[in-house]
Amino acid sequence: MTSKLEQKETPQANGAVLPIVPGDCLASPERGQRAEPTDFLGPDGTGVEVVVLESRANAKGVREEDALLENGSQSNESDDTSTDRGPEPASPLKETSFSIGLQVLFPFLLAGFGTVAAGMVLDIVQHWDVFKYVTEVFILVPALLGLKGNLEMTLASRLSTAANIGQMDTPKELWKMITGNMALIQVQATVVGFLASIAAVVFGWIPDGHFSIDHAVLLCASSVATAFIASLVLGMIMIGVIIGSRKMGINPDNVATPIAASLGDLITLALLSGISWGLYKELESKAYVNPLVCAFFISLLPIWIVIAKRNSATREVLYSGWEPVIIAMAISSVGGLILDRTVSDPNFAGMAVFTPVINGVGGNLVAVQASRISTYLHMSGVPGDSPETAPRRCPSPCSTFFSSDVNSRSARVLFLLVVPGHLVFLYTISSMQGGHTTLTLIFIVFYMTAALLQVLILLYIADWMVHWMWGRDLDPDNFSIPYLTALGDLIGTGLLALSFHVLWLIGDRDSDVGD
Repeated sequence: MTSKLEQKETPQANGAVLPIVPGDCLASPERGQRAEPTDFLGPDGTGVEVVVLESRANAKGVREEDALLENGSQSNESDDTSTDRGPEPASPLKETSFSIGLQVLFPFLLAGFGTVAAGMVLDIVQHWDVFKYVTEVFILVPALLGLKGNLEMTLASRLSTAANIGQMDTPKELWKMITGNMALIQVQATVVGFLASIAAVVFGWIPDGHFSIDHAVLLCASSVATAFIASLVLGMIMIGVIIGSRKMGINPDNVATPIAASLGDLITLALLSGISWGLYKELESKAYVNPLVCAFFISLLPIWIVIAKRNSATREVLYSGWEPVIIAMAISSVGGLILDRTVSDPNFAGMAVFTPVINGVGGNLVAVQASRISTYLHMSGVPGDSPETAPRRCPSPCSTFFSSDVNSRSARVLFLLVVPGHLVFLYTISSMQGGHTTLTLIFIVFYMTAALLQVLILLYIADWMVHWMWGRDLDPDNFSIPYLTALGDLIGTGLLALSFHVLWLIGDRDSDVGD
């Protein structure tokens, strides 16, 4: 057929008019697959008028920057200008460094004070009988605190992305996302909590060669109960935060993940300490209590599995989301092994109170960055796409921290929060007389060096990992944050232990560490 398609003007849903020409028919990646000119010809070969409708419910079919909140307010004006865009699409995240820092600062400080409180709790409970005689509980600490990061922060990132691209706009969609995701994290919490207890038993048995079945069951019951209850409470808080952020005109990516950690470390550590202490007290007189507690929470698994399978939004994660949380749990357990071997050493006195702080701050900051990059990529397509806005998969440190794009800008802002944030947290710990370390200048220098190096490494890894997973057709919301928070635990604990060791070596000359 040699006749040309007649150019038509079609009204958009927002009142704008688009011309339809043969070369442009649905050619944009935001509008779906390309349509051939013959698809718009009538029976007699003449052109027909085609009405192009844009659906806000389709994550790829709209200009998603309408759903992203800029400078604390929602804006739909980008619909009116989308037809005037050139070949280079504008960045969907039009936030200044000031607006990013302003939105992140309060949740960051709130999360930091939560980790300080967790550190103070750990500094107290390390002297309890259950921590003295069942030392493997220390191995559970980073694993379960990391599990909070692996599940709650992943939940926060997943829901933030869904909220930003308009998948939680109606009550039906909102309820569907809530029920499916809550059931999913209960499944993951129960299974990973059980595996964490096994890892704690193995890591505790390897160095000493001592194994106690009663202690193993105690660890299992404490871990599963803590993971289940903490995930239930924090999941509900997380959903409320994201819904509230949307109503207040705040980008959920900037506040959801830090607030997920603000009470997370404290709640999780308090639950672990209280549950393990209570079960330890019942160990001799009522030995059957521990296996009953473990069996009860495991018996609830089929209920959560059925609910999660019925939801299309969580069905895929239920089948494919295990690898990151399990591997992350193993990585965090190695950090727990370091903590177990150092917390009772007088040369590392005070390390217990600082470990949750340095790990929590690093995990919170990198989770914010990973969530932002993931949202940025979701606005350009689906996992597996290679949008023009995505950088190369092996970025240089300069492109990660010093380029002009919005993700580099947010990385600089988050990195600059490390020193002032930790100074506030160190002062708080010192004023509350936490730990057994004198805050001398040399200690602060070594501590800040470890904290800065940890966050620097994590932000760079996040930039590489999120884009690498995107190119491998993996959703970064589900896969990146577990690895990053676990690496934060391992790197933070390792660098902190190294700093304490160096300070011990020079302590008799330049520092009062260990007094």
